[in-house]
Amino acid sequence: MEKNQTQAYKYALISVLLWSTVATAFKVSLSVMSPLELLFYSSLSSLLILGGILAYQKKLNEAFLHVKKQPLLVVVLGAINPFIYYLVLFKAYDVLPAQEAQAINYTWALMFAYLSVIFLRQKLSRADIIAGFICYFGVLIIATKGEPFSLNFSDAFGVFLALFSTVLWSMYWIFNSKSSADAVVGLFCNFLVGVIFIALYIVYVGGITLPSLEAGLGAVYVGFFEMGITFVFWLRAVKLSHSVSKISNLIFLSPFLSLVFIHFFVGEEILPSTIIALVLIIFGLVFQQKYKKKI
Repeated sequence: MEKNQTQAYKYALISVLLWSTVATAFKVSLSVMSPLELLFYSSLSSLLILGGILAYQKKLNEAFLHVKKQPLLVVVLGAINPFIYYLVLFKAYDVLPAQEAQAINYTWALMFAYLSVIFLRQKLSRADIIAGFICYFGVLIIATKGEPFSLNFSDAFGVFLALFSTVLWSMYWIFNSKSSADAVVGLFCNFLVGVIFIALYIVYVGGITLPSLEAGLGAVYVGFFEMGITFVFWLRAVKLSHSVSKISNLIFLSPFLSLVFIHFFVGEEILPSTIIALVLIIFGLVFQQKYKKKI
C-alpha cells in the first residue's frame, strides 16, 4: 500500500473521534440494559461487521485456516476478548461514573509494560517505574474524588473492576503477539469464539431479554465503533502513515474529547479531580513513551 500521510491522518482522526464516543455509548446503553446483554448484542454486531469486511476483502477463508492453524490461541484470545474483558469493563462502567471508568482504563498501556516483563521477558525501565507512580497517583485521585491522601474510596469495587480490565486487555495483546494471522482476520476469529462463550454463559445464568429498539441501537453502535470497524480504520491509518509515531499521539486526544461527550450526552458534571487525574495519567504515559529508552 502506497504511503499517504494526509490519508493516514484522516483515518486516525476518524478513529480517535469514534473511540471518544464509546464511553458515552457504554453509559447510555447500560442505562437500558444489563452488562451481559450489552456484551452479547454488541459482540454479535461486531462479529457481523467484521465478517462483512472479510467477505468484501475475500478473506473469510483465511479466518477458518487461522482457526485450524492456531486453535488453542484463538480460544484463549476469544475467551479474553470479547468475553471476559468486556464483561468486566461494562460492569465497571455500570457502577462507576463514565468519566472515572474511562480515565482508569487508559492506564492499560502501563499495565502492558509491567506484564510484558513477566510474560515477554522485557526489561522494566526507570521510565516505566516513574510513569507508574504518576499514572496510579492519578487513579488514586479519581478513586477518592480529589482526596488521595484520605484513602476514602468512593467505589472500591468499581475501581478494582476498571483496573482489572487493564490487566485483561494487556494480557490479550500479549497473547495476541503470538498470532500469525492478519489483524482483522484474527479479531474476527476471536469474536467468533467469544460469542460462543458468551452464549454458553447466558444459558448458564438463565438467559437474557430481547432489547428494546433504543437498547439494540446502542449495542450495535458499541459493536461497530468500539469493537469493530474503528479498529479497521486505525489499522489503515497505520499502514498509510510514513511513521506510526506521527499518528499515535493523536490517541491522547480521545479521553479529553470523551469528557465533552460524557458531559453533554450522559449529563455527568465533570469533576476538577477527574481532569487533574486524567492529565496526570496522560502525562505519565507520554513520559513513559518518550523516555523509556533514555533512562
